[in-house]
This record gives sequence, C-alpha cells and structure tokens, in this order.
Amino acid sequence: MDLGIAGRSAVVAAGSAGLGRAVAEALAAEGVRLTIGARGRATLERTASEIRARYGVEVLAHPVDVGDPEAVAGFVRAAEARFGAVDILVTNAGGPPPTRLKDTTPDDWRRALEENLLSCVNLVRAALPGMIARRWGRILAIASVSVKQPVPDIILSNTARSGVAGFMKSVANEAAPHNVLANVLCPGYTRTARLVELASHLATKRGVPEQKIYAAWAEDIPLGRVGEPEEFGAAAAFLASERASYITGTVLAVDGGHIRSVT
Repeated sequence: MDLGIAGRSAVVAAGSAGLGRAVAEALAAEGVRLTIGARGRATLERTASEIRARYGVEVLAHPVDVGDPEAVAGFVRAAEARFGAVDILVTNAGGPPPTRLKDTTPDDWRRALEENLLSCVNLVRAALPGMIARRWGRILAIASVSVKQPVPDIILSNTARSGVAGFMKSVANEAAPHNVLANVLCPGYTRTARLVELASHLATKRGVPEQKIYAAWAEDIPLGRVGEPEEFGAAAAFLASERASYITGTVLAVDGGHIRSVT
C-alpha cells in the first residue's frame, strides 16, 4: 500500500532508539524526510547515519531535551528551517521511574509532568500553527497502555500519560477543521532495549532464565508474545499517512490484545 507521504517532513522526538527509532524508520521507508531528536548526541548521530544509509532519505539529527520548552521550540524551528515545514509530529519521551504515591516528592511530580506531559504540549504548540496554515498535518503521541489500564507502581507515568491522552483529544477536536489529525499510540510489551534490560533485571532478581520472564508476559497477551518495534512503527506510519485521513482523536493500543477493556 502506498501511504502517500513520500516527500513529507516529520519530527520524531526521542527518535534515536526504541519505539521512537522504530517510528522514524517506518516513516523513512515511506520516503519521509526526518528530523530526529534525543539527548545523547553520539547515539542520535549514529541513528541518523544508519537511517540515511538504509532508506536514502534526508535526516537531520538535532540534540534536544524535551523537558526544556525553549529547546523544544528550537527543535521544531530547526526542522522547519531545514525542510520548509513539519507535516508529521511524533511526540515521545522516556517514562518516569516506577514508584508509589507515598514515595513521591513534589519534584518527582514536576519532572514527570514536564518530561511526559508538557513536552507533548510544547511540541504540539510549536508545530501546530504551521500545519493549520498549510491545512495538512498528522500529530502522533506515543503514550502507554496505562492510559487505558493503569499499571501498578508507576503512578507518575499513569498520571502523565493519561494527561497526554486528554490533551490530544482536545487538540484533535480543535485541529480537525484544518485537516490536522491527532492520535495517541499506546504500546504494550514491545521488545525494545529497555524491555530486554527489564527482562534481564527481573531474571537475575528472581533467579530464573530470561525466557521465563518473557513467557510470563506472553501469558497475559492473547497473541502469546511480546511485540516487535517494527510492528509499532508500522501502526504509526499508517496513522501518519494519507490513508488514515478519517481517523482522529483515537487512542490506539498496539499491545497484542493485552488490554481487556472494550474501548
């Protein structure tokens, strides 16, 4: 299927690794020009070089801390200066550490909201006006299945990610008359480096083989396995495409059926 976005320009936050990189690669495979951002310059430059070599598209690597509003604005401006426009925006940030309410501090809440909610708000605020002016845009926010079903012991993430979903629904309603679509993608267990590290940590802690950890996760997933980053990237590329022209305001779980709720 031709997704109809070859030649478009996309900004992908936290695009040097994990799910962000998977989305960047899926877009690059469709001929989309990329601006990818992350804190670590070395990894960012390496990822940009690898994507250029594999897909033959232009890639701008721009170091950015998405928790810094001024840096976020500069990130979007750099993409506009290089490519003339930002047609597709993918917001993304690493989740806050696991914790319970009784163990949190006011600073924990401030950091979690700045990095996981306000980063999304600030990226959208920077990119949306141009999309509205051109009457075309796609905004995707990477959140978590905790938006649909809160996960124990990650109260900071549960709260911030749910805020992202509410914000994006509001943006979808405001932007729809201008042909700008806004959706949320909620990954379940996906085989990123972070999940591999978690499996190794749990296996060591419990004194069991890593495969036993994966098997326990798979038992709760109707498809019987964890997802692959490429599968998540494919879902994102579709929602960013011309083919998804009547989909906005959705919260889509990409989780192999893990979440049992109807909506």
